[in-house]
Amino acid sequence: MSGVSDGTRRQEGLPGLTGLTDESALQNLTDYSPGESGKALDAMRMEVFVEAMTPPGPVHLQELEQEALAEGVPIIRPQTQNLIRFFLAVKRPARILEIGTAVGFSALFMQYYAPADCRITTIEKDPQRAEKARGNFIRYGRKNTCGRAEDIVLLEGDAAQVLGEIREDSSFDLIFMDAAKGQYIRFLPDALRLLSPGGIMITDNILQEGEILTSRFAVTRRNRTIHARMRAYLHALMEEEQLETLLLPTGDGAAVSLKR
Repeated sequence: MSGVSDGTRRQEGLPGLTGLTDESALQNLTDYSPGESGKALDAMRMEVFVEAMTPPGPVHLQELEQEALAEGVPIIRPQTQNLIRFFLAVKRPARILEIGTAVGFSALFMQYYAPADCRITTIEKDPQRAEKARGNFIRYGRKNTCGRAEDIVLLEGDAAQVLGEIREDSSFDLIFMDAAKGQYIRFLPDALRLLSPGGIMITDNILQEGEILTSRFAVTRRNRTIHARMRAYLHALMEEEQLETLLLPTGDGAAVSLKR
């Protein structure tokens, strides 16, 4: 799970899984004048409305989400959560691959909403976050008869290398890509290899807080590489003959790809 600004955004007042289930949040967004600022506020009103209409998740996920945000760890946005939950219900995957574990929130989220026999493999590069995730899997995950966390396997290391070591071709019904955005293009060949025919791949944070929409000349020098790589990744998704891809403005943008 990537995008530190997401955690900041939530802490500034937009609800997460523990968000409102009524319209009180909308009452705090006053009328506005037309113009660019009005458009921005309109988008915020829409986001708050959608989040307010979403029922709260289970208590253990609410607890983990708040802990992560308090520690400055980014969590998938509520709209992205809704998107994933929808495709879990539609696809009913038997095996899920997640690229980017962070502290384990999204893996536990998918475990909760996926079929009971679904197995999840998740990859994390950062040793500290991987250790935290393992603890959260034990603390919040489903337990087997021995009292150990089941159904989630964490592979630690650079995803580009780890993916290449997974030899089970076409074995995952759903892939969730949410790691370092500048590396998505490196992950794509193996992700495509590992995705089963008819499988769904969801790529998060494709809009880079809207920066992907701007010219590369308007992007700060330090962000130009990631800007170029994300654009290359999106072009690759749209041009890949094995995939049918839809780009969505959900959250910070998401790409949903179906493998033909």
